[in-house]
Amino acid sequence: MDWQRPWLDSIRNAAAPVIGAGDWRVAVNETVARTALVNHLGKPVHFVPQADLPAGMAYEAFISASGGVPTRDNLHDFFNALVWLTFPRIKVQLNALQAGEIARAGDAASGSRGRMRDAATLFDENAAVLVVRDASMLDALRSHCWREAFLDRKHDFWNACEVWLFGHALMEKLVHPYKAITAHAWPVIAGVEYGNLSHAEKTAWIDDAVSRQLQAGLSTSGFTPLPVLGVPTWWEGQDAAFYADATVFRPKHRS
Repeated sequence: MDWQRPWLDSIRNAAAPVIGAGDWRVAVNETVARTALVNHLGKPVHFVPQADLPAGMAYEAFISASGGVPTRDNLHDFFNALVWLTFPRIKVQLNALQAGEIARAGDAASGSRGRMRDAATLFDENAAVLVVRDASMLDALRSHCWREAFLDRKHDFWNACEVWLFGHALMEKLVHPYKAITAHAWPVIAGVEYGNLSHAEKTAWIDDAVSRQLQAGLSTSGFTPLPVLGVPTWWEGQDAAFYADATVFRPKHRS
């Protein structure tokens, strides 16, 4: 895995002490223990074997009740653990939303999930946080004006907004990149002061700002699609022909 890929910037600092460890799951638990992270019920967050998840109990309900995050020895759960280390407050809030919906529905592991749970799962698995400093760039992305946002304004793109990957399934797909990979982008508006923050300070700012957004709940209407390899500087050959591929850079559907 190429750790210099720009889309891994969000988790690279969290990965540093983990990727060289003999057992990455042990290293993750040692790291999270130092942070004294607790879930929304005050249970210490820690990573446990998948076998600890009782049969018939929903994954999210188990995390809520015990603080234990069932974890397999695979890339999917590796990235999930790194996101917990990077954006713990967002993860805790997503789990609180999921657990609350499960409790209200009386649904342990199957049946109708509901819109809130579906939106929370999309966020957890496939979100990219879009830190917006220029509303016109967000308007262009929401309108699917791909050429305007990614090509015509490529030199202005990173001043107008930043893309921080969050979804661990999204990260897993990008281990073997292909053009059609598309994130569910979640916008958060940043002020002028954001530009003066260090990488670590930006990470903490995003964790706080988005977790507070999610306290009000979420729905799929809050997302906007973002073809990840179209982000300026994130892939080779980003010319007019690249963005003319309508199978990836799809026009906005009009009613």
